[in-house]
Amino acid sequence: MTAAETASGTAQPWVLHVDLDQFIAAVEVLRRPELAGRPIVVGGRGDPTERGVVATASYEARAFGVGSGMPLRVAARKCPDAVFLPVDKPAYDAASAEVMEALRGLAWGGVPVVVEVLGWDEAFLAAGAHHGDLGDPRDFAAHVRTEVLSATGLHCSVGIGDNKLRAKIATDFEKPRGVAQLTEATWSEVMGDRPTTALWGIGARTAKKLAALGIETVSQLAASDARVLAAELGPTMGPWYHRLGRGVDTSPVDATPWVARAHGREETFQVDLETRAEVAAAVRSLTRRALADIDAEGRPAARVGLKVRLRPFVTVSRSLTLPAPTRDPEVLEEAAVSLLDRLDPRDQDRPVRLLGVRLEMVPPPEGY
Repeated sequence: MTAAETASGTAQPWVLHVDLDQFIAAVEVLRRPELAGRPIVVGGRGDPTERGVVATASYEARAFGVGSGMPLRVAARKCPDAVFLPVDKPAYDAASAEVMEALRGLAWGGVPVVVEVLGWDEAFLAAGAHHGDLGDPRDFAAHVRTEVLSATGLHCSVGIGDNKLRAKIATDFEKPRGVAQLTEATWSEVMGDRPTTALWGIGARTAKKLAALGIETVSQLAASDARVLAAELGPTMGPWYHRLGRGVDTSPVDATPWVARAHGREETFQVDLETRAEVAAAVRSLTRRALADIDAEGRPAARVGLKVRLRPFVTVSRSLTLPAPTRDPEVLEEAAVSLLDRLDPRDQDRPVRLLGVRLEMVPPPEGY
Protein backbone atom coordinates (compact mmCIF):
# COMPACT_ATOMS: atom_id res chain seq x y z
CA MET A 1 0.00 0.00 0.00
CA THR A 2 1.30 3.42 -0.88
CA ALA A 3 0.92 5.06 2.50
CA ALA A 4 2.87 6.51 5.36
CA GLU A 5 3.19 4.74 8.66
CA THR A 6 2.71 5.90 12.21
CA ALA A 7 5.44 5.58 14.79
CA SER A 8 3.77 2.39 16.00
CA GLY A 9 4.01 0.84 12.56
CA THR A 10 0.28 0.87 11.85
CA ALA A 11 -0.46 1.71 8.23
CA GLN A 12 -2.18 5.00 7.48
CA PRO A 13 -4.47 4.11 4.56
CA TRP A 14 -5.59 7.71 4.08
CA VAL A 15 -4.04 11.10 4.62
CA LEU A 16 -6.06 14.33 4.71
CA HIS A 17 -4.63 17.78 4.07
CA VAL A 18 -6.65 20.58 5.68
CA ASP A 19 -6.09 24.07 4.26
CA LEU A 20 -7.93 27.12 5.60
CA ASP A 21 -9.47 29.22 2.81
CA GLN A 22 -7.93 32.73 2.55
CA PHE A 23 -7.01 32.33 6.21
CA ILE A 24 -5.71 35.79 7.11
CA ALA A 25 -8.44 37.60 5.20
CA ALA A 26 -11.05 35.29 6.74
CA VAL A 27 -9.80 36.07 10.25
CA GLU A 28 -10.13 39.78 9.50
CA VAL A 29 -13.71 39.27 8.27
CA LEU A 30 -14.57 37.43 11.47
CA ARG A 31 -13.44 40.53 13.37
CA ARG A 32 -15.12 42.91 10.94
CA PRO A 33 -18.21 41.17 9.49
CA GLU A 34 -19.06 44.30 7.49
CA LEU A 35 -16.09 43.48 5.22
CA ALA A 36 -17.61 40.22 3.99
CA GLY A 37 -17.69 40.13 0.19
CA ARG A 38 -15.37 43.11 -0.20
CA PRO A 39 -11.84 42.95 -1.64
CA ILE A 40 -9.40 42.83 1.29
CA VAL A 41 -5.64 43.23 1.17
CA VAL A 42 -3.55 42.58 4.28
CA GLY A 43 0.07 43.71 4.40
CA GLY A 44 2.57 45.96 6.12
CA ARG A 45 0.93 48.62 8.23
CA GLY A 46 -2.16 48.62 6.04
CA ASP A 47 -1.19 51.80 4.21
CA PRO A 48 -0.82 51.31 0.43
CA THR A 49 1.08 54.59 0.13
CA GLU A 50 3.88 53.09 2.22
CA ARG A 51 6.44 50.49 1.33
CA GLY A 52 5.25 47.00 2.11
CA VAL A 53 4.04 43.82 0.45
CA VAL A 54 0.79 41.91 0.38
CA ALA A 55 0.64 39.17 3.02
CA THR A 56 -2.66 37.89 1.71
CA ALA A 57 -5.58 38.98 -0.45
CA SER A 58 -9.19 37.87 -0.28
CA TYR A 59 -10.66 36.03 -3.25
CA GLU A 60 -12.45 39.23 -4.23
CA ALA A 61 -9.10 41.08 -4.38
CA ARG A 62 -7.41 38.19 -6.21
CA ALA A 63 -9.96 38.59 -8.97
CA PHE A 64 -8.27 41.93 -9.72
CA GLY A 65 -4.84 40.30 -9.94
CA VAL A 66 -3.69 41.06 -6.41
CA GLY A 67 -1.41 38.38 -4.96
CA SER A 68 0.88 37.64 -2.03
CA GLY A 69 4.29 39.28 -2.19
CA MET A 70 3.08 42.08 -4.44
CA PRO A 71 4.02 45.65 -3.39
CA LEU A 72 1.09 47.35 -1.69
CA ARG A 73 1.29 50.27 -4.12
CA VAL A 74 0.82 47.87 -7.04
CA ALA A 75 -2.10 46.20 -5.27
CA ALA A 76 -3.74 49.59 -4.80
CA ARG A 77 -3.43 50.33 -8.52
CA LYS A 78 -4.92 46.97 -9.45
CA CYS A 79 -7.75 47.20 -6.93
CA PRO A 80 -8.27 50.81 -5.78
CA ASP A 81 -11.49 49.93 -3.94
CA ALA A 82 -9.82 47.30 -1.75
CA VAL A 83 -9.82 47.56 2.03
CA PHE A 84 -6.19 47.63 3.20
CA LEU A 85 -5.45 46.26 6.67
CA PRO A 86 -2.24 45.91 8.72
CA VAL A 87 -0.77 42.52 9.55
CA ASP A 88 -1.88 41.36 13.02
CA LYS A 89 0.23 38.30 13.80
CA PRO A 90 -1.12 37.70 17.35
CA ALA A 91 -4.66 37.49 15.96
CA TYR A 92 -3.61 34.93 13.35
CA ASP A 93 -1.66 32.94 15.95
CA ALA A 94 -4.76 32.77 18.14
CA ALA A 95 -7.07 31.77 15.29
CA SER A 96 -4.62 29.09 14.13
CA ALA A 97 -4.42 27.65 17.64
CA GLU A 98 -8.22 27.34 17.71
CA VAL A 99 -8.22 25.51 14.39
CA MET A 100 -5.53 23.04 15.45
CA GLU A 101 -7.29 22.44 18.76
CA ALA A 102 -10.48 21.60 16.84
CA LEU A 103 -8.59 19.18 14.60
CA ARG A 104 -6.91 17.44 17.52
CA GLY A 105 -10.34 16.90 19.08
CA LEU A 106 -11.47 14.74 16.15
CA ALA A 107 -11.66 10.94 16.13
CA TRP A 108 -11.59 8.70 13.06
CA GLY A 109 -12.13 4.97 13.14
CA GLY A 110 -12.78 5.15 16.86
CA VAL A 111 -9.41 6.70 17.78
CA PRO A 112 -8.03 10.27 17.96
CA VAL A 113 -6.55 11.55 14.73
CA VAL A 114 -2.85 12.27 14.28
CA VAL A 115 -2.33 15.96 13.42
CA GLU A 116 0.83 17.31 11.80
CA VAL A 117 0.78 21.11 11.77
CA LEU A 118 2.33 22.74 8.70
CA GLY A 119 1.77 26.38 9.61
CA TRP A 120 -0.92 28.85 10.53
CA ASP A 121 -3.45 27.47 8.10
CA GLU A 122 -2.44 23.94 7.12
CA ALA A 123 -2.27 20.49 8.69
CA PHE A 124 -2.13 16.83 7.72
CA LEU A 125 -4.49 14.37 9.40
CA ALA A 126 -4.41 10.59 9.61
CA ALA A 127 -6.17 7.97 11.67
CA GLY A 128 -4.32 6.98 14.82
CA ALA A 129 -2.85 3.58 15.58
CA HIS A 130 -5.18 0.62 15.99
CA HIS A 131 -8.10 2.40 14.36
CA GLY A 132 -11.26 0.64 13.28
CA ASP A 133 -13.19 0.98 10.03
CA LEU A 134 -12.51 4.40 8.49
CA GLY A 135 -15.42 4.40 6.06
CA ASP A 136 -15.41 6.71 3.06
CA PRO A 137 -12.67 9.32 3.57
CA ARG A 138 -14.85 11.88 1.78
CA ASP A 139 -17.41 11.55 4.55
CA PHE A 140 -14.77 12.22 7.17
CA ALA A 141 -13.37 15.13 5.15
CA ALA A 142 -16.84 16.69 5.11
CA HIS A 143 -17.03 16.13 8.87
CA VAL A 144 -13.68 17.91 9.30
CA ARG A 145 -14.93 20.92 7.36
CA THR A 146 -18.10 21.08 9.45
CA GLU A 147 -16.28 20.79 12.77
CA VAL A 148 -13.69 23.43 11.91
CA LEU A 149 -16.39 25.86 10.79
CA SER A 150 -18.46 25.21 13.92
CA ALA A 151 -15.51 25.66 16.27
CA THR A 152 -13.84 28.65 14.61
CA GLY A 153 -16.16 30.23 12.05
CA LEU A 154 -13.52 29.56 9.37
CA HIS A 155 -13.96 27.60 6.16
CA CYS A 156 -11.42 25.09 4.90
CA SER A 157 -10.75 22.81 1.96
CA VAL A 158 -9.63 19.20 2.34
CA GLY A 159 -7.46 17.06 0.10
CA ILE A 160 -7.52 13.28 0.38
CA GLY A 161 -4.63 11.08 -0.67
CA ASP A 162 -2.95 7.77 -0.06
CA ASN A 163 0.11 9.77 1.00
CA LYS A 164 0.91 13.31 2.10
CA LEU A 165 2.08 14.50 -1.31
CA ARG A 166 -1.13 13.49 -3.07
CA ALA A 167 -3.33 14.85 -0.28
CA LYS A 168 -1.52 18.20 -0.40
CA ILE A 169 -1.88 18.50 -4.17
CA ALA A 170 -5.54 17.41 -4.10
CA THR A 171 -6.52 20.29 -1.82
CA ASP A 172 -6.13 22.86 -4.59
CA PHE A 173 -8.50 21.00 -6.92
CA GLU A 174 -11.67 22.10 -5.12
CA LYS A 175 -10.77 25.34 -3.33
CA PRO A 176 -12.50 27.06 -1.73
CA ARG A 177 -14.73 25.04 0.60
CA GLY A 178 -14.29 21.76 -1.25
CA VAL A 179 -13.07 18.19 -0.95
CA ALA A 180 -10.93 16.44 -3.56
CA GLN A 181 -9.14 13.10 -3.76
CA LEU A 182 -5.94 11.96 -5.52
CA THR A 183 -4.50 8.46 -5.35
CA GLU A 184 -1.94 6.23 -7.03
CA ALA A 185 -4.69 4.91 -9.29
CA THR A 186 -5.64 8.38 -10.59
CA TRP A 187 -2.21 10.03 -10.44
CA SER A 188 -1.19 9.67 -14.09
CA GLU A 189 -4.60 10.61 -15.45
CA VAL A 190 -4.99 13.69 -13.27
CA MET A 191 -1.40 14.92 -13.04
CA GLY A 192 0.38 13.59 -16.13
CA ASP A 193 -0.17 16.55 -18.45
CA ARG A 194 0.26 19.22 -15.78
CA PRO A 195 3.47 21.26 -15.61
CA THR A 196 6.09 20.21 -13.08
CA THR A 197 5.24 23.32 -11.02
CA ALA A 198 1.96 21.58 -10.14
CA LEU A 199 3.99 19.36 -7.82
CA TRP A 200 4.46 20.32 -4.17
CA GLY A 201 8.15 21.10 -3.84
CA ILE A 202 8.89 22.28 -7.39
CA GLY A 203 8.98 26.01 -8.02
CA ALA A 204 9.77 28.12 -11.05
CA ARG A 205 13.54 27.88 -10.63
CA THR A 206 13.58 24.07 -10.45
CA ALA A 207 11.05 23.84 -13.28
CA LYS A 208 13.42 25.85 -15.45
CA LYS A 209 16.26 23.44 -14.70
CA LEU A 210 14.02 20.49 -15.54
CA ALA A 211 12.88 22.16 -18.76
CA ALA A 212 16.51 22.45 -19.81
CA LEU A 213 16.59 18.64 -19.61
CA GLY A 214 13.48 18.38 -21.78
CA ILE A 215 11.19 17.73 -18.81
CA GLU A 216 8.17 20.02 -18.68
CA THR A 217 5.27 17.85 -17.50
CA VAL A 218 4.68 15.54 -14.55
CA SER A 219 4.50 12.49 -16.82
CA GLN A 220 7.85 13.40 -18.39
CA LEU A 221 9.37 13.73 -14.94
CA ALA A 222 7.93 10.37 -13.91
CA ALA A 223 9.40 8.73 -17.02
CA SER A 224 12.80 10.40 -16.70
CA ASP A 225 16.02 8.65 -15.78
CA ALA A 226 16.74 9.16 -12.08
CA ARG A 227 20.46 8.77 -12.78
CA VAL A 228 20.41 11.70 -15.19
CA LEU A 229 18.51 13.81 -12.66
CA ALA A 230 21.04 12.90 -9.97
CA ALA A 231 23.92 13.91 -12.23
CA GLU A 232 22.33 17.22 -13.25
CA LEU A 233 20.47 18.27 -10.08
CA GLY A 234 22.40 16.53 -7.32
CA PRO A 235 22.52 13.03 -5.82
CA THR A 236 19.84 13.85 -3.26
CA MET A 237 17.50 16.26 -5.04
CA GLY A 238 17.56 14.56 -8.45
CA PRO A 239 16.07 11.24 -7.27
CA TRP A 240 13.67 13.14 -5.00
CA TYR A 241 12.26 15.08 -7.96
CA HIS A 242 11.88 11.78 -9.81
CA ARG A 243 9.84 10.43 -6.90
CA LEU A 244 7.68 13.56 -6.93
CA GLY A 245 6.90 12.93 -10.58
CA ARG A 246 5.54 9.52 -9.68
CA GLY A 247 3.63 10.82 -6.67
CA VAL A 248 5.73 8.80 -4.24
CA ASP A 249 5.96 9.96 -0.62
CA THR A 250 6.64 7.65 2.33
CA SER A 251 6.93 10.32 5.02
CA PRO A 252 4.54 9.72 7.94
CA VAL A 253 1.98 12.07 9.38
CA ASP A 254 3.90 13.06 12.49
CA ALA A 255 2.39 14.91 15.43
CA THR A 256 5.79 15.83 16.88
CA PRO A 257 5.67 19.58 17.57
CA TRP A 258 7.71 21.73 15.23
CA VAL A 259 10.87 23.10 16.79
CA ALA A 260 12.28 26.34 15.40
CA ARG A 261 15.87 26.30 14.14
CA ALA A 262 16.15 30.08 14.03
CA HIS A 263 14.31 33.33 14.61
CA GLY A 264 14.61 36.47 12.56
CA ARG A 265 13.32 39.99 12.34
CA GLU A 266 12.97 42.09 9.22
CA GLU A 267 11.97 45.68 8.48
CA THR A 268 11.22 47.63 5.32
CA PHE A 269 12.08 51.29 5.79
CA GLN A 270 9.71 53.95 4.49
CA VAL A 271 12.74 56.13 3.73
CA ASP A 272 15.99 54.54 2.58
CA LEU A 273 18.81 54.47 5.11
CA GLU A 274 21.59 56.54 3.59
CA THR A 275 24.50 56.32 6.05
CA ARG A 276 26.50 53.49 7.56
CA ALA A 277 25.60 54.74 11.04
CA GLU A 278 21.87 54.51 10.28
CA VAL A 279 22.23 51.03 8.84
CA ALA A 280 24.33 49.78 11.75
CA ALA A 281 21.85 51.16 14.29
CA ALA A 282 18.99 49.41 12.51
CA VAL A 283 20.93 46.13 12.41
CA ARG A 284 21.52 46.36 16.16
CA SER A 285 17.83 47.03 16.81
CA LEU A 286 16.75 44.05 14.70
CA THR A 287 19.31 41.84 16.44
CA ARG A 288 17.90 42.74 19.85
CA ARG A 289 14.38 41.92 18.66
CA ALA A 290 15.49 38.55 17.27
CA LEU A 291 17.38 37.88 20.51
CA ALA A 292 14.16 38.27 22.47
CA ASP A 293 12.67 35.50 20.34
CA ILE A 294 15.50 33.04 20.93
CA ASP A 295 15.56 33.92 24.63
CA ALA A 296 11.98 32.66 24.75
CA GLU A 297 13.24 29.36 23.27
CA GLY A 298 16.02 29.12 25.86
CA ARG A 299 18.70 28.25 23.30
CA PRO A 300 21.73 30.40 22.38
CA ALA A 301 22.58 31.50 18.86
CA ALA A 302 25.28 29.64 16.97
CA ARG A 303 25.05 31.50 13.67
CA VAL A 304 24.05 35.00 12.56
CA GLY A 305 22.63 35.98 9.19
CA LEU A 306 22.03 39.38 7.59
CA LYS A 307 19.72 40.25 4.70
CA VAL A 308 20.11 43.61 2.95
CA ARG A 309 17.90 45.03 0.22
CA LEU A 310 19.59 47.87 -1.61
CA ARG A 311 18.18 50.57 -3.83
CA PRO A 312 16.55 50.03 -6.21
CA PHE A 313 15.65 46.40 -5.38
CA VAL A 314 18.75 44.24 -5.11
CA THR A 315 18.84 41.77 -2.21
CA VAL A 316 22.04 40.25 -0.80
CA SER A 317 22.66 38.10 2.26
CA ARG A 318 25.66 37.18 4.38
CA SER A 319 26.14 34.93 7.42
CA LEU A 320 28.77 33.71 9.85
CA THR A 321 29.20 31.01 12.48
CA LEU A 322 29.98 32.38 15.92
CA PRO A 323 33.15 31.27 17.77
CA ALA A 324 30.87 29.91 20.49
CA PRO A 325 27.08 29.85 21.01
CA THR A 326 25.88 32.90 22.93
CA ARG A 327 22.91 35.01 23.99
CA ASP A 328 25.08 38.02 24.77
CA PRO A 329 23.41 40.99 23.04
CA GLU A 330 26.66 42.89 22.48
CA VAL A 331 28.37 39.90 20.88
CA LEU A 332 25.41 39.22 18.61
CA GLU A 333 25.00 42.86 17.62
CA GLU A 334 28.67 43.17 16.75
CA ALA A 335 28.53 39.96 14.72
CA ALA A 336 25.50 41.17 12.77
CA VAL A 337 27.01 44.59 12.09
CA SER A 338 30.28 43.00 10.98
CA LEU A 339 28.44 41.30 8.16
CA LEU A 340 27.98 44.70 6.53
CA ASP A 341 31.71 44.63 5.84
CA ARG A 342 31.24 41.42 3.87
CA LEU A 343 29.09 43.14 1.27
CA ASP A 344 30.65 43.92 -2.07
CA PRO A 345 32.57 47.21 -1.65
CA ARG A 346 30.40 48.71 -4.39
CA ASP A 347 27.31 47.98 -2.29
CA GLN A 348 28.51 49.18 1.10
CA ASP A 349 27.59 52.82 0.45
CA ARG A 350 24.33 52.23 -1.41
CA PRO A 351 21.01 53.25 0.23
CA VAL A 352 19.24 50.46 2.10
CA ARG A 353 15.48 49.88 1.90
CA LEU A 354 15.20 46.64 3.91
CA LEU A 355 17.20 44.82 6.58
CA GLY A 356 16.75 41.45 8.21
CA VAL A 357 18.67 39.67 10.98
CA ARG A 358 18.43 35.92 11.57
CA LEU A 359 19.76 34.09 14.64
CA GLU A 360 20.19 30.35 14.18
CA MET A 361 20.09 28.49 17.50
CA VAL A 362 21.91 25.42 18.73
CA PRO A 363 19.75 22.27 18.44
CA PRO A 364 17.64 21.26 21.44
CA PRO A 365 19.08 18.42 23.60
CA GLU A 366 16.73 15.89 21.98
CA GLY A 367 17.62 17.17 18.50
CA TYR A 368 15.23 18.15 15.71
